Amino acid sequence: MPSMVKTNALLSFSLFLVLFHGSLGLTADRSRNHQGQCQLDRLNALKPDNRVRSEAGLTESWDPSHDQFQCAGVAVVRRTIEPNGLLLPSYSNAPQLIYIVQGRGVAGTLMPGCPETFQESQGQGSRGLQDQHQKVHRFREGDVIALPAGVAQWCYNDGNERVITVAVLDVANNANQLDDMSPRNFYLAGNPQEDFQQEQGQSRQRREQRTGRQPFRGHDQQQQCSNIFCGMETSLLAEAFKVDEQVARRLQNESDRRGNIVKVKGGLQIVMPPSLRQEEHEQEHRGEHRNGLEETMCTMRIRENIGDASRADVFTPEAGRISTLNSHKLPILRHIQLSAERGVLYNEAMMVPHWNLNAHSIIYGIRGQAHVQVVDHSGRTVFDGEMREGQVLTVPQNFAVVKRSDQQNFEWVSFKTNDNAMISPLAGRTSALRAMPAEVLANAFRISVEDARRIKFERQETTLISRRSTRSGNWAEA
Repeated sequence: MPSMVKTNALLSFSLFLVLFHGSLGLTADRSRNHQGQCQLDRLNALKPDNRVRSEAGLTESWDPSHDQFQCAGVAVVRRTIEPNGLLLPSYSNAPQLIYIVQGRGVAGTLMPGCPETFQESQGQGSRGLQDQHQKVHRFREGDVIALPAGVAQWCYNDGNERVITVAVLDVANNANQLDDMSPRNFYLAGNPQEDFQQEQGQSRQRREQRTGRQPFRGHDQQQQCSNIFCGMETSLLAEAFKVDEQVARRLQNESDRRGNIVKVKGGLQIVMPPSLRQEEHEQEHRGEHRNGLEETMCTMRIRENIGDASRADVFTPEAGRISTLNSHKLPILRHIQLSAERGVLYNEAMMVPHWNLNAHSIIYGIRGQAHVQVVDHSGRTVFDGEMREGQVLTVPQNFAVVKRSDQQNFEWVSFKTNDNAMISPLAGRTSALRAMPAEVLANAFRISVEDARRIKFERQETTLISRRSTRSGNWAEA
């Protein structure tokens, strides 16, 4: 009998360990193949390095060869789409998260092998051919859209204001099996310039110097076309699509100078339920946190809103709010190993010092500004400055960070390189110092036990705190 009890206890303990490690996501991250160059003396809040204008919008990218992006293994791009602008269909070599900073519209995600469930009615199609396509999704400000590597997507702005999106591509993810960490977008149409034009040239030169080999660049060094059909013979395309060569040649868009965002005259006419927006809004509030067991790649949700105040996970009327999005809320994130955080700091507020346990954090400033400090493992301040709207700052894993707003609110979105990213506060009710015995703190900091208890228990808040009086330095409970 004691043997059986001992065995059951051992099994229970083993199960606990499995669940504990699995739930925290602290096991080795097998989905990333990159050990970044994270010996950083200084971080910077960066603006875009490259701007490419199109007929109906603008693409801005940050140079991925920056040390902080190399450390995190990511690339960042921002797109502005004018009303009636269509972002041409493309796919990437890396999984990505897209945050809708502003505007609304519709998007199509092209999952291979999934059925075309949206169809025209009888008699609608020209020459008797009825259009049918995969499901389209409506998006709005505050949405996060998850895209696996190699999955194509198009996007259309059917609103009255510009659509602004910012995307982080996880080029260090194992899904990217190309020979370097350069982000690459493969366009299915148009004749666009490269989204990461400056970086691509630099990385190609570095790769050639390292390997001593010149890559094959095709038969036509003066090629004036850049979508994936351009390198294929017209006769082969005609045969593949069962059309004449004149139509096949149009797929190559050789004389197209509109760029990757084109103007749709008269608006985009696609098959879409008139109440799609309301239906999806209701679905978000009906059982929004499904467990993923009933989902396939064809039906899996790829979008979740974290911009609405009602979605906040942490909220205080005096200090602000924070919303998190992980694989528990959006199961597809488990496949692409990314997550997101949306934060709002009201004026005269602070997000307590903390570190990211299991992820790098790429912060994008949405509105306003805040004072941010980042500290590395040796106690050096690697960033101490203002972060403003439109800037990007990378906080490497385990580096300590603190944000404080002064005279205005600060809003941000953070992209994190783990599907269940976690933070550990340094101050407050759930902090690491609060979890230690007072005697340990007293001896570690050479202070009295009474002061150690003050450090542990004076601050009762968990994440956000608000200052009522700058003069006295008192912070109100949040």
